[in-house]
Amino acid sequence: MTVRIAIIGAGLMGADHAKIVAEDLPGASLQVICDMDADRARKVADAYSAHDVDSGPDRVAARPDVDAVIIASPDFTHAPLSLSCIRAGKRALCEKPLSQSSNECLQIMKAEEAAGSKFIMLGFMRRFDQSYVEMKRALAHGAIGRPLMMHNFHRNVATPASDFTGAMAITNSAPHEFDVVRHVLDTEYVSISAFQPKRSDALVAPVYMVLETADDQLVNIEINNNAAYGYDVRAELVGEKATIAMNAVNYTRVDRELGQSTSYEADWRGRYAEAYRRQNRAFVRFVETGVFPHIASSSWDGYCAARVAEAGVRALNDGRKIPVEMIAKPEFYA
Repeated sequence: MTVRIAIIGAGLMGADHAKIVAEDLPGASLQVICDMDADRARKVADAYSAHDVDSGPDRVAARPDVDAVIIASPDFTHAPLSLSCIRAGKRALCEKPLSQSSNECLQIMKAEEAAGSKFIMLGFMRRFDQSYVEMKRALAHGAIGRPLMMHNFHRNVATPASDFTGAMAITNSAPHEFDVVRHVLDTEYVSISAFQPKRSDALVAPVYMVLETADDQLVNIEINNNAAYGYDVRAELVGEKATIAMNAVNYTRVDRELGQSTSYEADWRGRYAEAYRRQNRAFVRFVETGVFPHIASSSWDGYCAARVAEAGVRALNDGRKIPVEMIAKPEFYA
């Protein structure tokens, strides 16, 4: 059986997913590229030999020649398109966020529960990155003892838009950290504080967050969307017996003029290329078997990320620590 995949959204992420499906997913074929911009859809379809194009995202999941969907359209479309996939009985890999509204996430969870099966795998690809895999493994094997703290920073060259704000750093960038830290530590957050220094120019300043977990651990997250020097994500997990920290991924070093230098990626795509491939292979297995990948993010994880982000924005705006309050985890997602 070949899994026929439709990709909704022919922008940067949609094109990257199309390349992975076309070149790195045995057992899958690129069936449809869908975008409201027909020319853009055709361009991606031609580049990766998709069988067809479509300009109606709402109808793609119901097509009889589509077995599964990758949702890579703008954030505000993720929730309604996820619901369309559930109604059509098609499994979907949805780029994060599931929604920036926790209430919309709850609607998707209710739809899955009513259908009696998980349909939505959320694109928090860092769970598949080898650095975080090894961190979680070290913790599980007792190599660092009881975890006490996790330090994280996430730096981009520049903001994606001139109107980018500190609140958007929390809702758009930080959810990757919110999710992968929950995954590594296997715990939930109980509170969040958020701070922002003042830059000397008009660019949005970094946002620094401190979170407390239900297991009495501390987590700090720096989101610096105007770091200027390169794309740079790192984390260190501190235990009672040892620490484990990820290394920057560099394949070469230049020795020149009495100095050494290494390079940074321009954005996330090179840094997490293998994580995306692993994630998408896991998605195809999910479609083939109906068994949800054990390390993947579900709709529940999308809800949790949204709740933390909502509390984080309040903490930044109010200048005080805000509790992170969530519903009890449904048995369906246990």
